[in-house]
Amino acid sequence: MASGSLCFRGPSIAVTTATSCSDAPRSSIRCLVGGPKNVPMPPLNPKDPFLSRLASLAASAPPETLSRPSASGTPPYLDLFETPTLMATPAQVERSVSYNEHRPRRPPPDLPSLLLHGRIVYIGMPLVPAVTELVIAELVYLQYVDPKEPIYLYINSTGTTRDDGETVGMESEGFAIYDAMMQLKNEVQTVAVGAAIGQACLLLAAGKKGRRFMMPHSKAMIQQPRVPSSGQMPASDVLIRAKEVINNRDTLIKLIARHTGNSVEKVSQVMRRPFYMDSTKAKEFGVIDKILWRGQENIMSEVASPEDWDKKAGIKVVDGI
Repeated sequence: MASGSLCFRGPSIAVTTATSCSDAPRSSIRCLVGGPKNVPMPPLNPKDPFLSRLASLAASAPPETLSRPSASGTPPYLDLFETPTLMATPAQVERSVSYNEHRPRRPPPDLPSLLLHGRIVYIGMPLVPAVTELVIAELVYLQYVDPKEPIYLYINSTGTTRDDGETVGMESEGFAIYDAMMQLKNEVQTVAVGAAIGQACLLLAAGKKGRRFMMPHSKAMIQQPRVPSSGQMPASDVLIRAKEVINNRDTLIKLIARHTGNSVEKVSQVMRRPFYMDSTKAKEFGVIDKILWRGQENIMSEVASPEDWDKKAGIKVVDGI
């Protein structure tokens, strides 16, 4: 066998510098695993680049790398794994496509970050302190990035209450986002998707005039602020809280009247009870400027309003119901 080639002795692999395995000196044969001599030699591909490279490296390796004491306590040639040269080079000989080849080197950003890259701020939860903090931070950041490009505020929120009416946040949460919108140099275009209730309806109406939109089946609703649960608190404290709620109600009425073009008296009248509006009513009331139909304008223009349906059906609607 040629110098630097491999010789198999049963399950063992030997590297030799002699012409054949049988007449090679004992010192020149370094067997990886000892085995019986009568085991037939398995087939060997002489053109295999992996084995050829491994043979050449083993032949050029220092003797202490491949020689080990016979009384060693380690299994046969497991200490070969401690040689980085021999273990690293086969991978350089035969390269295969890794399963992680097309895996991104960095983790993808979270969804709010992707929306922020498109200058979209999405409010999809009630207005609790954590949501208010994030929304204001995103608005200020977008103004810092470009004070001229518009900001798109998508709203699907029940305001400072849950869908069952329970108070989850203070009215100041909505006022904080509103004040931040008013201080921005950018124009803020608002879009209602789903629901815009209470303070969220104020944010919807506070968008750039002419650029306030609503999805066809979204709902808007304005209502009086609710008194948060007082628990076991002195009567004087309950009175103080009630006065604060009344002040917040008056402020909310004035702001909605300013952005919808209605009088304070009209807004105060409709807000005595929860006032629900579909996209058509919201446009008539001045909360939005345009409904985002997608090829449905002609179809919906021919549909009668709920009042016309009731009138044709002979149903009389009683105020307050």
